[in-house]
Amino acid sequence: MKLKHWIVFIALGLIWSSSFLWIKIGVQEVSPMVLVSFRMLFGAITATAYALYLKTNWPRDRRTWIIFAILGPASLAIPIFFISWGEQTIDSAVAAILNATVPLFTIVIAHFWLGDDKMTIQKVAGLLIGFGGVVILLSKDLIAGVHNSAVGQAAVILASVFYAASAVGARKFTQHVEAPARSAMPLITSTILMWAVTPTIESPFLIPHLPITWVAVLWLGILGSGVATVMLYYLIHEIGPTRATMVTYVFPPGGVLLGVIFLNEQLSWQLLAGTLLIVSSLAVTNWKPKQ
Repeated sequence: MKLKHWIVFIALGLIWSSSFLWIKIGVQEVSPMVLVSFRMLFGAITATAYALYLKTNWPRDRRTWIIFAILGPASLAIPIFFISWGEQTIDSAVAAILNATVPLFTIVIAHFWLGDDKMTIQKVAGLLIGFGGVVILLSKDLIAGVHNSAVGQAAVILASVFYAASAVGARKFTQHVEAPARSAMPLITSTILMWAVTPTIESPFLIPHLPITWVAVLWLGILGSGVATVMLYYLIHEIGPTRATMVTYVFPPGGVLLGVIFLNEQLSWQLLAGTLLIVSSLAVTNWKPKQ
């Protein structure tokens, strides 16, 4: 990857690694569907404003909008709802490690669906090294988390499958759309779906009241969805879905570091060893020998 790719990759990882914390805060007051509805709304406003500022050309054909009507919810609203719902019964650290399975699903789907992102020994080795680092990093949480709901864990794994399939689908079906519109359209269609469904299912429709919940909503919407989606779609089309989804390996060390900085949690050998393996996995996957 080029330097510009690494900058976006790391920035995206830092933004998303904090999302599990804010989701956990948000679902303490509002339901997962309400949280996702507001998150998609603020994300769509952010990404659309960015696209309008750049005076991007929006697609006018019905086929493209149908693609995004499916791709949007599949890549955003549905998996984010599953994670938010799952975090009602599982720890945010466990959600982070389960979400780090996205690249493992992506490499298989991309191999059969794309012509330019085939499975190689190098990629498989890098992915397995990284996943091993994630497991070591959160081994204490996994051992201590026997109380976590199996259904909640399954929901996060299902979200990972949606993320993987939609990342490959985005690479395959949206190449013809200009980048700013390509980022905004999934959020627009996800917002339409959530605000059409949520008020019907959630009765009464309870909006957030606590200031900390609004901070969570705005963070998740503006940064975690709006800015992050722009970054993700950029990486998917620049470096491929397999490498792009490896950003999920940044989630666990990012979450642990936030705990060390803001919650006075102690450093451990798991943090050091896990982070080393994750950095090694990124190096292995992206290393290109000199000709």
